[in-house]
Amino acid sequence: MKIGPKQILPALLLVALSAFLYYLHYIFFGDIHHILIYLIGDIAFLPIDILLVSIVFHRILDNKEKKSRLKKLNMVIGTFFTETGTGLISLFLSQSDSQEKLAQNLKIDLSWKKSDFINSRKNLLSMDCSLHFNSGDYFRLKDFLLNKRDFLLKILENPIVMEHESFTDLMMSIFHLEEELSMRSDLQRLSKEDRNHLLIDSHRVVTNLYREWLLYLEHLKEDYPYLYSFAVRTNPFDPDAHVEFGEKPEFVE
Repeated sequence: MKIGPKQILPALLLVALSAFLYYLHYIFFGDIHHILIYLIGDIAFLPIDILLVSIVFHRILDNKEKKSRLKKLNMVIGTFFTETGTGLISLFLSQSDSQEKLAQNLKIDLSWKKSDFINSRKNLLSMDCSLHFNSGDYFRLKDFLLNKRDFLLKILENPIVMEHESFTDLMMSIFHLEEELSMRSDLQRLSKEDRNHLLIDSHRVVTNLYREWLLYLEHLKEDYPYLYSFAVRTNPFDPDAHVEFGEKPEFVE
């Protein structure tokens, strides 16, 4: 930590005050032996004092600050999924070759524990999330991302987002895909190389998106059970999910 003039003056004043008080003690009691005993004792305890303040207490305060920042960050991530992420998941799922496998792996429920989320993340890493797109699908994806661009920019402008590396990777992959789609003049006439490149960019978004969704739901499970319940009932990976409690209601004329 850099020490500036504002810190030097108070430090000098405190040292001078301490010396003056020791001088008064000597003037009144004339016992230099007593002063030296307590002075050396205080100096001997100083390393322990530094240890307690700089390491133990600092770590406690740092952990508390990290939890506070993580809570704020998860609020931002929750807003992202509410406004954009869930819709983007549904759009990719409609073009996925692994809908059934994804549904089986990500069909979360209220009974899930930490071990279930860990196993699901492991399965997700080894799962083939391949996609198939035609020209119309790319148009829909492009329009969706363009409509959400201003919102996504506001998310990315939040300085706290940069502290979450994996979520930042997700945001950057989304912006890159949107730019790739926007810069192409005719999505109906794509070369084979262009199609392969866009599929790679789309797959990058998909893997990041699914992983972040699972991590976010694990956070809700631990800290916000009522939000977790809503997320379970609106799970985009579960074709049988419905927001109403109980059996899916039937239409009555």
